[in-house]
Amino acid sequence: MQPVKVYADRRSQPSRAVIIFCRVNQIDFEEVTVDLFKSQHLTPEFKKVNPMGQVPAIVDGRFKLFESHAILRYLASVFPGVADHWYPADLFTRAKIESILDWHHTNLRRGAATLVQHTALAPFLGLTTSPEAVEQAEKLLMQSLGVIESLWLKGDAKFLLGNPQPSIADLSLVCEIMQLEILGDEVCDRFLGAHEKILIWMDNVRKTTSPHFEEAHELLFQVKARMLQSKAAASNQAFEPSTKLKIASKL
Repeated sequence: MQPVKVYADRRSQPSRAVIIFCRVNQIDFEEVTVDLFKSQHLTPEFKKVNPMGQVPAIVDGRFKLFESHAILRYLASVFPGVADHWYPADLFTRAKIESILDWHHTNLRRGAATLVQHTALAPFLGLTTSPEAVEQAEKLLMQSLGVIESLWLKGDAKFLLGNPQPSIADLSLVCEIMQLEILGDEVCDRFLGAHEKILIWMDNVRKTTSPHFEEAHELLFQVKARMLQSKAAASNQAFEPSTKLKIASKL
């Protein structure tokens, strides 16, 4: 039996969720890198795998599937040995997990991804940014973090819905929030610093999926470092002319 092909870019938060899930559950897979920065997701070859031109996507034999939530559901249902807590057989618990996943796309993801895109990725890649989009994304992100903490992490809940072990919803949402690391420690703390429950929950997910969680996020932290270096270099260039003007004014 051939391994599942996972088409992914580890700079993509849904890609990381799928990779971590496969590692933790010892699913035999072949990772095929699709470099988003090089627009490899838009090539005719990749669009034969996913016509939408997005990562992640998988090929299991002749079966092709895209959308990370659908992929996680499929992997949890098809492969033997996956612990039940990831996608429980109990229909009531599963339905609640499904509701979180549906909410994720139009709330947390829309806020976090839009914010990262317009405040970090767009300037880094030389693309146009929108202050209005940033403002709306910040509001939605803060609202989403509040919902997670007040609705699904009540009391001393270790994982979403008070479950003792993580589900695919925990993994998806935590990988989403981890994308905020690209914005830098100061900005990241501005959004997460007041949400102690969320920070503890994220750490619980990390510990439960370690060392695969850390390994999957290595590239994200590399991108963060490059962006901070680029930002610092730009600031130095902007500072130099003003410094010269101050010196000249004293002559």
